[in-house]
Amino acid sequence: MAVQVRDLPTEETVGGLEPVAYFYGAMPTGVTVSHQGRIFVNFPKWGDDVQFTVAEVRDGKPVAYPDQKLNQTNPADPAAALVSVQSVVVDPLDRLWILDTGSPMFKPTQYGGPKLVCVNLATDEVVKTILFPQDIALPTSYINDVRFDLRRGGGGFAFITDSSMQGPNGIIVLDLESGECWRRLHDHPTTKPESMSNFMPLVEGRPFLQQQPDGSVKQGSAMGSDGIAISADGSRLYYCPLGSRKLYSVSTDALINRTMTEPEVAATVTDEGDRGGASDGLESDASGYIYSTNYEDNAILRRRAGGQWETLVHDPRLLWPDTLSVATDGYLYVTANQLHRQPRYHQGKDLRHKPYALFRVYIGNPPVLLK
Repeated sequence: MAVQVRDLPTEETVGGLEPVAYFYGAMPTGVTVSHQGRIFVNFPKWGDDVQFTVAEVRDGKPVAYPDQKLNQTNPADPAAALVSVQSVVVDPLDRLWILDTGSPMFKPTQYGGPKLVCVNLATDEVVKTILFPQDIALPTSYINDVRFDLRRGGGGFAFITDSSMQGPNGIIVLDLESGECWRRLHDHPTTKPESMSNFMPLVEGRPFLQQQPDGSVKQGSAMGSDGIAISADGSRLYYCPLGSRKLYSVSTDALINRTMTEPEVAATVTDEGDRGGASDGLESDASGYIYSTNYEDNAILRRRAGGQWETLVHDPRLLWPDTLSVATDGYLYVTANQLHRQPRYHQGKDLRHKPYALFRVYIGNPPVLLK
């Protein structure tokens, strides 16, 4: 008897992934949810027609946020408006922070481009803009993601990853009250991508490669410290290079202590082992779990307090799960943007199929709110 195609086994999904919104324009990366349930996303300028680089999702559609004016880049004055945003994060006080790379198409940055912008969600007005000096956000920098601990100092601290493809990687520490900032783990081995000889990601069954203008080929995920998460008690900062399956953590006390030398800070780094798959985004919750996207296997993984990893979600719709965000409603939100199908990874051919998606899965745990 002939076997019908419909009778053939297929891969089973894990977890109850729910669609939240679809995007038919530019591809999104970051997502965050306010304590009141408002959803914000961002669209970096990587070659798509980006009408606005930050948006609020209203009735399932992205709308320029806080308005179109702030999203209207002024090439002559990059500090005057947003340039190319990689991440949006709601902090423990329910303020929206916008992390602007200042680097469209990964171009060298200029002063005023790389910045952190705070929006009061009660008034939808910008209340603070912090510009990074060029010895902190280097011309080669690509500032990627941010986490907060508002209990420290007079106004709290922010921790930001620099995932640069062209220059040194590291973590930027920012005093939110004074605006003073400094680099830590600068060019440290744990913040760098692994070499092609040690690590080759496989996405949709193919090596993830990028052809260079000179004809050479490099690993497609050859970016450094990218995903970032802070522990429930704020004592450790977790981070991972995009081009690696490794997870690391470092003491937050050491990061903010200006009297400690770089070797002394590096001595507090812990190799947290293999994550079971390469990832773009990290997140944590108040119950002590660490979450990691897995772009090789269309999955979201979860790490228990004892260090054991488990699969939270496995779903073929998670084509390059990018950013994770735990919301106060007990859901974990994730963007899926088909990053690996961009033209730069396929000899100029765009293999992406719209729409891109925002999903969520119920975890029942609150976010880390250090305030």
